[in-house]
Amino acid sequence: MTDPTPRPAWDEPLRQALEERERAGLLRRLRPVGSAGADRFSSNDYLGLAHHPRLIGAARDAAAHYGAGAGASRLICGNLPIHAALDEAFAAFKRRPAALAFANGYAAALGTIPALVEKGDAVLLDKRSHASLIDGARLSGATLRVFPHNDLNYLEKLLRTLAPKTRRLLVVTESIFSMDGDAAPLGAIVELKDRFGAWLMVDEAHATGLFGAGRRGLIEAEGLTERVEVQMATLGKALGSSGGVIAGSRALIDTLVNRARSLIYSTAPSPAACGAALEGVALVQEEEGAERCRRLWSRVADFIEAVDLPGTSPIFPLIYGAEENALAASAALAERGLALPAIRYPTVARGEARLRVTLTAERTEEEIATLAAILRKMAWDFRKGGEIG
Repeated sequence: MTDPTPRPAWDEPLRQALEERERAGLLRRLRPVGSAGADRFSSNDYLGLAHHPRLIGAARDAAAHYGAGAGASRLICGNLPIHAALDEAFAAFKRRPAALAFANGYAAALGTIPALVEKGDAVLLDKRSHASLIDGARLSGATLRVFPHNDLNYLEKLLRTLAPKTRRLLVVTESIFSMDGDAAPLGAIVELKDRFGAWLMVDEAHATGLFGAGRRGLIEAEGLTERVEVQMATLGKALGSSGGVIAGSRALIDTLVNRARSLIYSTAPSPAACGAALEGVALVQEEEGAERCRRLWSRVADFIEAVDLPGTSPIFPLIYGAEENALAASAALAERGLALPAIRYPTVARGEARLRVTLTAERTEEEIATLAAILRKMAWDFRKGGEIG
């Protein structure tokens, strides 16, 4: 019997695939930064709470009291009093009957969608929804239909077609889209899903803390709190900590406790993260939170005026199309002391590579003016993806 043909080193195919990605301008690398706020114009810490003394102190106190880790999943022996307190505080903040904290937003999406729908059901997903929502929909086994971004006519056609022959219909969208910064037409979507008996899941990751009289999100701002069945948020953006949360009815949360695999089979969030999140939820509802929010929107207005860009959120996409163009733009800014990583496929669609400017309440008027001046000097037409000057 002849010996089998010798195989190359096991990781040779991996190296080849990485080389192909690099040639295509798609290779990613981890970039060390000095702190969470080091990337001045690419952070999601919109209200500047990640370095707030109250959050840091709350994280320290929680770790000292409960330990560095929870020690188990929430269904074994990891459901500490601080986890229950965070659930209750977030439910009260969102004005919903109940809420449930996950280790991160990705886990919240990945666990929630398959817990609600399965084979025989359907998920209708906005094309520009976050990867966690896409992956959760795929994992569920339900029929997945993607509608063009914010296209209500197409969504209505899907609902009309699927409603008569589908057990459950779940519409999924973000409220403020993470890569484009634009808003979903939530009021119209709610009207459509109600007409066809569907459920609606809205990811408020980039809206919680920023929109609405109580800074609860775009759902609150649109007066839809009672009409959105599944409200998702993250604790690691405007609220300054880490984690993901689902808020809704008591039956929804009890269902997730029993069916959400990313909750059942994961160690509970760390006490320190929960302590910081609790403080963030409290602070954002106080006058200081309101002041930080006003300051952020003032910076957004300054930037819009300075660079003549449209905007409805602190997120501004500078689209360059080809990956190499976005990489060149990022490198040119880095030479001028500004870190704005290139966002490329598969985070965004092919041909839509971009830089993504995000503003926070901690940016000064002078910093906004400096960024705008550099962008103007480099002569970029943001609206059309012009050349680097």
